[in-house]
Amino acid sequence: QVQLVESGGGLVQVGGSLRLSCAASGSSVSANAMGWYRQAPGKQRELVARITSGGSTDYADSVKGRFTISRDNAKNTMYLQMNNLKPEDTAVYYCQVTKRPRTYWGQGTQVTVSS
Repeated sequence: QVQLVESGGGLVQVGGSLRLSCAASGSSVSANAMGWYRQAPGKQRELVARITSGGSTDYADSVKGRFTISRDNAKNTMYLQMNNLKPEDTAVYYCQVTKRPRTYWGQGTQVTVSS
C-alpha cells in the first residue's frame, strides 16, 4: 500500500510560481515512475509531467519550459515547480505512482491562477 499526499497548491496571479510536493508513505517509490496529472472543471484528467526512477522526464507540450518535475528518493517525495503560471493552468493537481499491479493517486491539491 502507498499513500500519496500532495501539498503546495493555492491561489496565485498570472506569471507567478508555485511548488507542489507529493509525499509518499507506506512503501518506497524510489524504483517507480511517478507523474503529475491535473483536472480542470468539466475536463478530463490529463498528464502534466512524469519522471522515471532514474530521473528522466517528460512534459505535456502546454507546460514545457515552465514546469519542472523532480524527485528526492531519499525523502520518497516528488515535486513540481511551476513558473509563469497561466489561467489555463487552473486545476486540481494529482500525483500518481504505479506499483504493479496497482496505481495509486493522491487526493489532489487545488491550483488557481487569477488574471
